[in-house]
Amino acid sequence: MAMDEDGAARWAIRRDAGPLTANDQADLDLWLAADARREGALLRAEAALVYLDRGRALAGRTPGPEDPDPEDIAAEEPSGTRLFSRRKLVGGGALIAAAVAGIGGGLLWPAGESFTTTIGEVRRLSLSDGSVATINTASRLTVAMAKRTRQITLDDGEAWFEVAHDKARPFLVSVGDVHVRAVGTAFSVRRHADGVDILVTQGVVETWTGDHRTEPTRLSGGERAFVADATTRIVAVPAGAEIERALAWRSGGLALNGEPLDYAVTEFNRYNRRKLVIDDPVLGRTPIVGYFKVDDPERFMRSVAVLLDARLTTSSGDIHIAPKGS
Repeated sequence: MAMDEDGAARWAIRRDAGPLTANDQADLDLWLAADARREGALLRAEAALVYLDRGRALAGRTPGPEDPDPEDIAAEEPSGTRLFSRRKLVGGGALIAAAVAGIGGGLLWPAGESFTTTIGEVRRLSLSDGSVATINTASRLTVAMAKRTRQITLDDGEAWFEVAHDKARPFLVSVGDVHVRAVGTAFSVRRHADGVDILVTQGVVETWTGDHRTEPTRLSGGERAFVADATTRIVAVPAGAEIERALAWRSGGLALNGEPLDYAVTEFNRYNRRKLVIDDPVLGRTPIVGYFKVDDPERFMRSVAVLLDARLTTSSGDIHIAPKGS
């Protein structure tokens, strides 16, 4: 894989120069077709290239001996295409390849602006590129806009993105070592204790893991994928109306279509400080159908109690449900 990373670094440098010639594009297509893993390697190399440039800019340092000469940067190739050469900066691609490995191992992206939501808060955030991020309860993300990429890091929680189309600046979302790339689309990501859930409502995204465990996988509108920790394969599955139910939180709702009461209670507890507690495991397995407002847990529990002929009690402010007579 090291040779692929080095080749990816060289192609990343070449594409950074501007549009490829027809011959260059044909060579790139052949290189990509030779190994399915190379597309993901190229994406990582382009991201690493942005990281290197952005990091140097943020550091505000003056050019050193390892930096490219201005003449080298603006050199003209015999073909007439402008080559943005970084031979002195990247050592023929080695530094970018190292940065790719670093990103896969948890290297931090350049500092950006962080946004958080409290328990029960859903926030709609307009980004500087025209994209919109809708951030769910108890979530935290960081936005770093750069010249050639738009980088979002979701540290906790869940967010849905409506991505403004900009083919020249990929929209990259990182959740731990899971990465999602889009150009102009709409999708959500949710961080769980054991993995990352990705739902695509419109367009196409590509997802992969940063430590090279998985091949890049494409998800189209109406598909979802759960990327479990330590997984070796990402599988896109049709989801249909399931996606809209899963995203009902955008309008303050929870849509249930046979999910167990245990699941419903866990979801309600994400949005409320007053917790719901099931005192009987049999009740917890009962399927529930309906649409409920996430900010009204008491009404939800009253409805469930009537449905299941159960009783409600309050303890330390929390609402408990149990079978009558228990």
